[in-house]
Amino acid sequence: MRIDLRVIEGEYLQDLLDQPEALEDTLDALDVSQPILDLAQRLQIGFFQRIVLTGMGSSFHALHPLNLQLIDYGFTAIMVETSELIHYETRLFDPKTLLIAVSQSGESAEMVRLAEVNRKRSAIIAVTNTPESTLAQRATATVFTRAGREFSVSCKTYVSALIVLKWLGDILCQCDAGQSRRELATAVPAVAAYLADWREHVISLVASLGGIRQLFLVGRGPSLSAVGTGALIVKESDHFHAEGMSSAAFRHGPLEMLSEEMFVVVFSGNHKTRDLNARLLADIRQGGGRAEILGEESELGCFCSKTQQSSIRPILEILPVQMITLALAVLMRREPGKFELASKITTTE
Repeated sequence: MRIDLRVIEGEYLQDLLDQPEALEDTLDALDVSQPILDLAQRLQIGFFQRIVLTGMGSSFHALHPLNLQLIDYGFTAIMVETSELIHYETRLFDPKTLLIAVSQSGESAEMVRLAEVNRKRSAIIAVTNTPESTLAQRATATVFTRAGREFSVSCKTYVSALIVLKWLGDILCQCDAGQSRRELATAVPAVAAYLADWREHVISLVASLGGIRQLFLVGRGPSLSAVGTGALIVKESDHFHAEGMSSAAFRHGPLEMLSEEMFVVVFSGNHKTRDLNARLLADIRQGGGRAEILGEESELGCFCSKTQQSSIRPILEILPVQMITLALAVLMRREPGKFELASKITTTE
């Protein structure tokens, strides 16, 4: 059967293919400003008692690897959605809290309210794609992604944010900045190599996803970034319901739903829990579900994420999910990434 890809050849696809250029532009612009150095020094001497990582949507999910890195280095770090922080956890706004706030636009309703509620009580490191935004203007220090204009669904802005957050984490943890930059630079050719075969990936996935009614993305640790963002972009791109959750949470309920109409993508992820994820894959298949592993060991090119650098794995993990959004669009014969009810910037709480 001949698969017609013309329905997906629009602005969203072009944004996906432009991701290597966006990553390169973001890397080239990274610079350790004096405000960042000052905050890193205050963190090292124990001035800050906690680090609160906040954002909404894909900006929130992108924070998972940084959260784990900061905890590994002995800091007290917590992730809180901005919508909860500004209404239910306002006691966290104090001089002993360092806020790291991520927002592509810097103008979402929650980020604007965060700036108002904080009233400069906590130092804020902003990560945004928009220099003139409210968040950027009211932050103590700002690191800009250089993703450029984006049509709709977060893709360039998401991977660029992952680059910035990994780099920022290395600065705050006083890692070798040169080594950090060299590792992150390997993401550019790796992403380009994967996307060069986008047609083959989509065609393969169209065959694999035919007839499904439920899509689950599951993983652990840093892979929770791609799990959460992946489910979000499938819903935005295709109007197809998808769930993103930890591999452990999948056993607490959704496992009972296994059928031929369910497809589960299991993210192999970090070596610490790779065996647990492999066991889940086997159990899903044994229970009658359709599942594939996403990682270095995958036998399917569309799900094979080859990297020796754990620092760029979260970037590579989102690419197969982006291909899933294209494949589902082909199956449903609809243009992917075209908003009908939502907007690029969420301005209403």
